[in-house]
This record gives sequence, structure tokens and C-alpha cells, in this order.
Amino acid sequence: MANNELMKLTAHQVKKRKFNKVILAVGSCEAHGNHLAEGTDTLVSYMLSCKVADQFDDLLVLPPVTVGYSAHYDTFPFTLTLGYDTVTQVLFDVMESVLRNGVTHIFVMNGHDGNIAPIEVASRKIKEKYPEARIVALPAWWVTAGELLPEGTFEVWDGLGHAGEGESSIAYHLYPQWNEPDQAKGFVPDSLPPYVDVKWDFAELTNCAATGDPTKATPEKGKMMEDVLVKACTEAIRDLDANDWDYRTKGIR
Repeated sequence: MANNELMKLTAHQVKKRKFNKVILAVGSCEAHGNHLAEGTDTLVSYMLSCKVADQFDDLLVLPPVTVGYSAHYDTFPFTLTLGYDTVTQVLFDVMESVLRNGVTHIFVMNGHDGNIAPIEVASRKIKEKYPEARIVALPAWWVTAGELLPEGTFEVWDGLGHAGEGESSIAYHLYPQWNEPDQAKGFVPDSLPPYVDVKWDFAELTNCAATGDPTKATPEKGKMMEDVLVKACTEAIRDLDANDWDYRTKGIR
């Protein structure tokens, strides 16, 4: 299987391969309960990115952004965070570097809730400056996986939660050596109001750095999540390639 990771390629190999699109994993480093690796958001998004790139000859995997905006998790050890504006600028600078290298097609694989807004802002700023750029993103794989898997796959809260059933499952599948399942516990928030989006600090929802129920997590569920996510991203990119990443309505092109 060809190596698609920029970190592991020489300049000669990059030029010879003629990559015409890139995938950028965006993660974080923060407590994920007491049972998952602190780099879970980076590890999952990067490993998924590599698996998607394995389906193509011309998709280059960029080095991941390993620290994101995580101030809302800062109560728990050992959270690292960049400022909101810093994350936005880092993403802008990375995408601008890609464009300077002559590649205009960018897929962003996000692994962390705190990065969703910076990704949106950075992408809009890039599009303002570089209208030829084509940027797509999977902003919340943990939601998408639940939408794609059969009903009943998850036992609690549709598998949702920070270090909950779904995220713990995919972590147990992708890198079991860096987790401690015997330390797993979590809470399903039961006091959130309907209709509105609460801007919480994570310590207001849990005292163990996890929500949902990680005790229901299994590697088998994680493998199912990987399969549907890689398939979905692969199909999306193939559809984009078929249309030369031109997604305007055909009648107005």
C-alpha cells in the first residue's frame, strides 16, 4: 500500500506522486475520561484520514493539528489549548500553504468539538482570499457514525458523549494499547434544557471528564464505526472527483 503521509515522504516522492488533493486531520490534547488517551481526538481523526487516503493514489495526508481549542475542558488534567483565534489562524496558514503548493482541493477531518467553529471561520477566510479553493469537511465524525450505523448499535445516548460509548469504541479498536478500559465511567447529562444550545464548561456536565456511557464500548462497535466513516468519506471524495470538485448547480455553471 502506497505511503500517503507527508511526514514520511521525501520531496522527491511528493513531486513524483503528483498529489492533487489533501486531507487534514484536526484534533486536540485533553482529558477523555480516565480511560482514553489524551490525544484521542488527534489519533482518531488522523488514523481515519490515513485509511481514507489508502483508497486513493492522489490524496496526500497532511500532518495533523494536534492541539485545538479546548479551554472548555481545562478543568481536567492535562488539557492543552490554543486560543480560538490561534486555531483559526493555524488552520488558515496550513490551508494557504497547501494552495501555494498548487493544490486547491482540501478535505478537513475534524476530531474535536472545539474546532468546529475555527474550521468554519478559517475556511470562509480562505475562500474570500482564494475563490478557487475547494474545501469540504467532516465536522463531527461522532455524529455522522451514529447516523450511518444501524439503529440499536449503541446502547446509551445513541453512542454520543465525550469519551462515551462511541468514541471509546473507536479508540479501543484503533489503538487499544493506549487506553485503560477498566477506568471507564461517565454520565449522561440529564438537566439540559430543550430547544436551546447550552454553552457549557465541561465540568458543569461531568466530574470525570466523560459523558455518555463508555462502559458499553467495544472494539467491535469501533470497527463498525471505522468502516462506515471511511466508506462515507471515500464516496464523498469520489463524487467530488467525478465533478472536478465543482458542486455548483449544473444550470448555473
